[in-house]
Amino acid sequence: MNTKRYIKILGVSLILLTFNSCDDYLDVNSPSNTSESEVYNDTDYTYSALIAVYNQLAGDNGYGNRISSIIGQAADDFKTSGDYSCNDRRGISMYAACATNTELDRPFRQLYTGIERANLLIFNIPNSTVYTTGSNSDKALMDRYYGEALTLRAQFYYELIRNWGDVPFQDKPSSQYEHIFLPKTDRDEVYEVLLADLEKASKVIPWRAESNDPTSRVTKAYVKGLRARIALARAGYSLRRNPVQMVKGTDANKYYQIARDETFDIMQQRGSHNLNPNYEDVFRAINEGRMDNTNEMIFQVGAFGGNSRTDSKLGYYNGLRHNAASKWNGGGGLTALPTYFYEFNRYDQRRDVTINVFEINADDLSQVVKIDALTDGKFRKSWTKVTGPSQNLGINWPVLRFADVLLMYAEAENELNAGPTASAIEALREVRARAFSQNPSQMPEVNIGGHDAFFKEIVQERLLEFGGESIRKYDLIRWNLLGDVVTQTRQKLQRLLDGTGEYVNVPKYIYYKVGSYTPSQNAQQTVLSLDTYFVGTDKGNVFYAPSAASTPTGYTRINWQTAMVATMINDERKGWMQYYKANHSELLPIFQDIINTNYNLTQDYGY
Repeated sequence: MNTKRYIKILGVSLILLTFNSCDDYLDVNSPSNTSESEVYNDTDYTYSALIAVYNQLAGDNGYGNRISSIIGQAADDFKTSGDYSCNDRRGISMYAACATNTELDRPFRQLYTGIERANLLIFNIPNSTVYTTGSNSDKALMDRYYGEALTLRAQFYYELIRNWGDVPFQDKPSSQYEHIFLPKTDRDEVYEVLLADLEKASKVIPWRAESNDPTSRVTKAYVKGLRARIALARAGYSLRRNPVQMVKGTDANKYYQIARDETFDIMQQRGSHNLNPNYEDVFRAINEGRMDNTNEMIFQVGAFGGNSRTDSKLGYYNGLRHNAASKWNGGGGLTALPTYFYEFNRYDQRRDVTINVFEINADDLSQVVKIDALTDGKFRKSWTKVTGPSQNLGINWPVLRFADVLLMYAEAENELNAGPTASAIEALREVRARAFSQNPSQMPEVNIGGHDAFFKEIVQERLLEFGGESIRKYDLIRWNLLGDVVTQTRQKLQRLLDGTGEYVNVPKYIYYKVGSYTPSQNAQQTVLSLDTYFVGTDKGNVFYAPSAASTPTGYTRINWQTAMVATMINDERKGWMQYYKANHSELLPIFQDIINTNYNLTQDYGY
């Protein structure tokens, strides 16, 4: 960055603080006409204003913690650890959050702050002098900034809608309204605006290969991928206000077609993004602060600065558990359902990247954990360069990957054609084949027996592919499968507790010795190198075969299947999704103080 631009960005930061750093919902001070005109009549100032929009994605109240690791984690893959309280993160995970739950307050407000900042660009850029009379290169630059602002605003609204349903829709800066006490707008109306906005944005934002931008900046692939996501949400089920029930979107095929076309376009641009043949590298990269080897990561929320506003707590709050006295210290805020571990084929390379069966003790050594203490593995402080007590590790949050594009395409094709096409089958198979690349003969074949059979394949593949990425909960809701999965998973947990059915050979105990831990080893090597006792030649079967009758000399016994207890299923403080209620729990309450400050805003869905 040149000196002139650096000075401008410092200057505009002060201007932005004047009218954009609101803490209250839509409580925004209007800038003076001079200041606002100065910002949007200069490309460098406008770029700085755009960065201020991006900043509202990050931090503790954004995708650095609450939106990513707390609000979005409540499905049949991961849940938050700890006992139930309606007023904390566990209340969200157990589907019984109160309207006084403070975890819901600042994320909602921050999303609207991002919308306000985006609206300022969207409103001012078309009327700015540099846009209307500037050079062609300046106009192209401002076009791109305009498209990025449209895309980020769509992301903020998408997040609001999928968590809170109908929300107030504001498409202009607050200063352009008589008052900001807006009522809720039907989500379908908002979706239509967002889909149109993203179509417009896709015409002015380049592919990554054309711009070589990092994946923490919006490119054409993300615009199209987000448009596909929103189209699938519009086509799918959602909890409505009147009547209060789950309803499928109208004219669904229109939106499946949008999703199909957008994902198809991305799939033709593999020079920009492609499926990484190494699943682990996708997540190693975000822990190591680099781009993965094939740019599978299409968009991620950047984390930087070592503070709660712009950095993330990924790998410290969640991820592999490192003892507080260890070299690293952190992790463990999310735990995997024991049944999730057994959804994976033992040869599926995603299992050991996604789920940790071990932790790091006070001596920086590895030790096996009980079956109820498995943690999410895609974020590991020991994969970063950060040691000690630091909570901010600079780990970005993954928003969209190429694997998701392939599976969205497969889903849309299946819906449009009342069954899988050859290209849909190939897209799903490509994702699965990557997971079994070291043992291709062990890969389960794709069931192509018709629409319903292939849809089940998609449901299962997405469970395995995106564990811990805060995708599963929203998939199940838009498919209207959340209630069915609650019932089915409770039954699985009970069978695992009883040691029956598919879990009959799950060992009661695991015998292990504390061992060395080498973070540079890949995840599969790390698990295979755990010093566990197993009778036989294939140590990889240690979690799949009955345990020895007694503890071998020199080994420590830890409960595995016997760590299952009934309270995990139906206890009022510890039970998984204990308070889920159909046609209610699919959405969250709006924080009560926000309701109280807007006389046109209502608390719906039975809250």
